[in-house]
Amino acid sequence: MHGASSPGWLLVALCAATGAYCLLRMRSPVEEQRRAAGGEALMGFGMAAMAVPATVLTPPRWAWLGYTAVFGAAALRALWAARTCPHHLHHLVGASAMVYMAAAMARGAHSGVPVLTGVLLVYFTAYVLWTGTRLVPVAVAGHEGGGTRAARWGDRPELSRACRLSMGIGMLAMLLTL
Repeated sequence: MHGASSPGWLLVALCAATGAYCLLRMRSPVEEQRRAAGGEALMGFGMAAMAVPATVLTPPRWAWLGYTAVFGAAALRALWAARTCPHHLHHLVGASAMVYMAAAMARGAHSGVPVLTGVLLVYFTAYVLWTGTRLVPVAVAGHEGGGTRAARWGDRPELSRACRLSMGIGMLAMLLTL
């Protein structure tokens, strides 16, 4: 994507770390956790690859077309999964946003359609704010803390939410540079 080099590398690191944690979540014994983690790992690593500063690496046109195809397939999978789980609608929007950004870069147009970019910016801003509020600790009434076992790293809901928040912020940053 376009923009300054230092923030670009920070975005690459954030998205790659998020993708790596999502791979860890894929080892969860909870099936829904594994299913969501796979799509989120793809998004994290894809965002990391797309965020490499253009001053370091300018991918050829066919690479952007490859991103478009991969995220187009991810969008179709999310659409299919959304039939039974509404959370996948967010995955559909995220994958579609990646298709949109990759297609804009493949065309060589360093800006997208302003109205669509604006709609995506509003959506991801609302998503980041909503996800951020869900990270605020809430006291659990009647819980004494005894007898419960700590959740495995791949099954901790607050880490999953933090990863989703990170990817939402990353998506905002990428859309702003489009």
